[in-house]
Amino acid sequence: MQGVDFCFIHAIIELMSKVELFSEAVVKLSSPFIKWAGGKSSLVRQFNPYFPHSKSYKRYFEPFIGGGAVFFHLQPPESYLFDLNPQLIGVYEVVRDQVDDLIESLKEHKNEAEYFYQIRKLAPQSLNKVESASRFIYLNKTCYNGLYRENSSGGFNVPFGKYKNPKICDEDGLRSASRALQRAHLQVGDFEQVQQYAQSGDLIYFDPPYDPLNKTSNFTSYTSKGFNGNDQRRLGSIFRELNDRKCLLMLSNSDTPLIREIYEDFNLFTINARRAINSNPNGRGEIVELLITNFTNSSEI
Repeated sequence: MQGVDFCFIHAIIELMSKVELFSEAVVKLSSPFIKWAGGKSSLVRQFNPYFPHSKSYKRYFEPFIGGGAVFFHLQPPESYLFDLNPQLIGVYEVVRDQVDDLIESLKEHKNEAEYFYQIRKLAPQSLNKVESASRFIYLNKTCYNGLYRENSSGGFNVPFGKYKNPKICDEDGLRSASRALQRAHLQVGDFEQVQQYAQSGDLIYFDPPYDPLNKTSNFTSYTSKGFNGNDQRRLGSIFRELNDRKCLLMLSNSDTPLIREIYEDFNLFTINARRAINSNPNGRGEIVELLITNFTNSSEI
């Protein structure tokens, strides 16, 4: 064939291949862009032996998305992410759909106490989606301990954190998260809604507010509605129903008598975790958590 430069074509194909590999690598580097009480960023490596092989499940579900550490670690081809907190889901939607506008908004924020309390006082309902998401991320990056907590009226009530140089706008991280979220369906809702969508062969990871180890460790106020023992049992019933559907199930929780009782018929693995958020510094340290599954390990799936 005359006029065809095969060397040039080969070079283009090779370049496209490298670009594709680079894009895949960028997506795999995605990680949580907010800090969340009970987040799993420090534990996903311990979870690795228990995850099923990516080819063994059809879709991924996470009914308590929180900071999304497991989602970003697995990078599933199709996912359904839920949370009862509408502001949190709104942040994920903006990161997925309007990341450029979000980045520009975040660049305008200041790490100053007076400014922090002005932003905290704003009602999210009075802001557009980008402004609301920007406020959420800003408060998360600059508040005390990066802790998200609501009062009984649903208002954010964590004080200023006094950090010297917090990374309010992680532009590269947000863009990477946005690429990962392109394949995610997002929905505000209680964990029970997973029943409407989950089918045999789907992987579902539950990371609910933990059953308290004692009366002083009861942190369930990630929303104003809280999460109590009855909710733990309700979740256990959903877990059993999804098990009957032959879904692949994983769940994290405290190692307490209640949780061991609810999931006594399943596989209970102990995970060494470090308590990262506690009002008493003496209460921070190594604790044992449970990872519960309805399958043994990835080699058997």
